Amino acid sequence: MRSNVVVVPKYHQIYLVLREQILEGRFTDDFPGEHALAKTYGVSRITLRRTLEELQAEGLIERERGRRTRVLPPVGKTANAVTPTKTDIAGLLDNIISYGLKTSAKVLELAEIASSPEVAHELRIPPGSLVQKAVRVRSHRGEPMSFMTTYVPSALAEGLGRRELESKPLLNLLQERGICLTSVRQSIGAELADARVAEHLHIQVGSALLAVRRVVSDAQGTPVQFLLGLYRPDRYEYRMQLSAEGVSTTQVWTAD
Repeated sequence: MRSNVVVVPKYHQIYLVLREQILEGRFTDDFPGEHALAKTYGVSRITLRRTLEELQAEGLIERERGRRTRVLPPVGKTANAVTPTKTDIAGLLDNIISYGLKTSAKVLELAEIASSPEVAHELRIPPGSLVQKAVRVRSHRGEPMSFMTTYVPSALAEGLGRRELESKPLLNLLQERGICLTSVRQSIGAELADARVAEHLHIQVGSALLAVRRVVSDAQGTPVQFLLGLYRPDRYEYRMQLSAEGVSTTQVWTAD
């Protein structure tokens, strides 16, 4: 019996991941060298060179013998950008808290860092302002479901350590500090898993993930959290019910 499974070559899987990251603007002049990329993705430099050849052929990078690889400015990157949806937070917050209480979190990274231009823009703070960066994996019954990176202004995150972030959803912790959460601005799309995300979500590099980009604001309209979340589509669904009165949002996890 013939198999209908299409096997994507390893070099092309890595190409898809790097292509997405380049278009997202993750690399500037510090694009990793061949040795570092080969080590990250666990392939030979010969395989990695096939990947770089594809990226160069598409006009995404420039390679010169004896020099570092340079990322070329993507053309028309924002031409098809989708305006994020802004919605009332009540139903969404209830679901986030419920999601957090029925799942477990493991903190992979927790640090106070200087905000990048992207983070500063989303939180409406000066670039370089201190923020708390937390990287967590949420699991249900021992099976990983989501890989989340959050940024919170340091003044609001003071005293929030690994124990707190592994015990309750971050939005719940902010509420307990007297912060009134009133609105959410978010966009939902797709992203491919890189080596780090694939390892923690127990999937293959290049697997498709549900990507959520979310900014939560307080009663004054001041952003208090910027979240980048990656979810396994086989264990998590995101549903919205639209009506003339507004948007009803429901998040559903499907792992049993």
